[in-house]
This record gives sequence, C-alpha cells and structure tokens, in this order.
Amino acid sequence: MREEPPSADTENPAATGQIEVHVRELSQLFNSMDPSPFHERELDREAEAFILSSARELHANVPITLIVHLDQPAVPEEGRIVQDAVRVHFARRSQSSRRELHDLLARGRTSLAIGLLCLATSLLGSDMVARLLEARSPATLLRESLVIGGWVAMWRPMEIFLYDWWPLWRERRLFDRLSQMTVRIVHTGTRTGANQISAITPGAVPTPRT
Repeated sequence: MREEPPSADTENPAATGQIEVHVRELSQLFNSMDPSPFHERELDREAEAFILSSARELHANVPITLIVHLDQPAVPEEGRIVQDAVRVHFARRSQSSRRELHDLLARGRTSLAIGLLCLATSLLGSDMVARLLEARSPATLLRESLVIGGWVAMWRPMEIFLYDWWPLWRERRLFDRLSQMTVRIVHTGTRTGANQISAITPGAVPTPRT
C-alpha cells in the first residue's frame, strides 16, 4: 500500500481532507483473518495505521475523504460495502476509546479519593509527631517522610486528570471523524476524465456490532 502522488485537484490534501491509498484489490484493506462478513470486517493493521497517520495531518475542520486507487475494477455495490465497513470499523474504535476514557476517569476518581485520604492521614500524623516529639532530629525526619508520602499518594490521580485523559479524548474525536468519512474508488488504468473517480454517496453511519 502506498500513497499516490498528488493530482491536479488534490495538491493540498491537508486542506481538502483527502487520504489516498493504492491497492490491487479491495480485500487488501481488510484483515484476512477476521471471520466476520465483509461489511463488518476489521481493517488491515497497516491500512488502519496509514489512514490514522494521514488523518492526524489533516485540518481538523474539514471532512475526510478516503480515496482508494484500485487496480481491479469494482462494481458500485462493492464500493458502498467498503464505505460501510470502513465507517463501522472506526465507529467501533470510537466506542472502544470512549469506554477506555470512561474507565480511566473512573480509576482517576477512585485514585483521587484514596490519595486524599492518604494525604490527610499523613498530614495529621505529621502534626501529631511534631507535637509529641517536638524538634528532635528523628521526629523531623519522620514528619517530613509522612508529608512526602502523602503527596506521593496524590501522584497517580494528578497524572490521570492532568495528562492521561486528553490523548484518549483527542483519539476518540479522530475516530468519530473517520466514522463519517466518504470513501471513493478510483479505477487505475482507466481514462474517463471526471468519471474516473466513483464517489460513494455519504449516508447514515452504520451501527457497529458490539
């Protein structure tokens, strides 16, 4: 699979939202080991990785179009099935990413409750040590260790709520965009001018199987 050289009407793919791939036959786009019906089959890993890396380079406010340059001719029904299969695949990925984000935030809330409890206990313990042992050297070491331990317990929830959630949220948004994209089939080797590209009319997003 390779990216096609830009044509006259696709000189700026980032601005037009176009992703181009080249395959010998449509089955190359999908996982040959997946026993599901063709329209529910998962994308091939290399095909998915190429589409995702290309989509990340596109402008966020333009609709995405996948242009498949195909060596073998395809009937219109096959093109529509391909579009449905691609949309279902990324709709499933979006659902999976949404569940992963939900689970992460749930773990974050649990971790936050545990961390706050540990921090409060550590601060109270530090205060008790300071009052009971006054300014002795071992007391100072124990008091500082309790304070540090309490803040260390807050590390995981802070990491989740400050850093871990937004990459999943951004990934889910990308999957949502890809689940709405139009798929066009280009028959390579034909020379029919404007009719060379067989566009598949966008329709409702298929419901992914769970």
